[in-house]
Amino acid sequence: MRIRNSLVTVLLLMVASCGSSELSVTEYVEEVNAIVNRARQSYEALASDGKGAVLVAAGARLADFTPQDLYDAFQGVRELETELERAIGEIDPPTQIADLHDLMFDFDDGFFAAQEAMAARARTATSWSELSESPEMEAYRFALAKDKSECEETEAELNAIAEQRRAFADTPWVPGELKETFEAVLGCNGYPEHPEDVYRP
Repeated sequence: MRIRNSLVTVLLLMVASCGSSELSVTEYVEEVNAIVNRARQSYEALASDGKGAVLVAAGARLADFTPQDLYDAFQGVRELETELERAIGEIDPPTQIADLHDLMFDFDDGFFAAQEAMAARARTATSWSELSESPEMEAYRFALAKDKSECEETEAELNAIAEQRRAFADTPWVPGELKETFEAVLGCNGYPEHPEDVYRP
């Protein structure tokens, strides 16, 4: 899934309800923007609420938390991700951009599995060093780096499609706004600069 790590990001993650009838392109963009805005607010609230700040802690700041705090925080993250999957599953995108919708919201069970395994390991770890050197953290860092790379590739592909699509010509919003929507949804700039170093004391 995109919107991941900022939502750990966000992708990244909140509820949006849509009817069963097909949306117009403009309505679709509005729905997506609503998801992104609510997701950002929800994640920021989680990451700024006491122990939830461990989600964005790095280096020496990790000493303010325990690995168990990370486990608890990731339970909140997973709830947001699950709700996002449910909400996105209810969206019926306009036919002419259905392929773009599928590309944006490509949920990756492999990433979730690595995330959940790492969080489970955090629950039993006695120190940050133990967690940092665990196979579960190594697998999570690898999955995060892979997801970041795929996000950037998808963003480039979406931007190329958006620039070439003629389906947007008769809509009241311009391709630049679509590009901004894609970038917000994917949230690639929200990934850690160095995924290989996350939660390393």
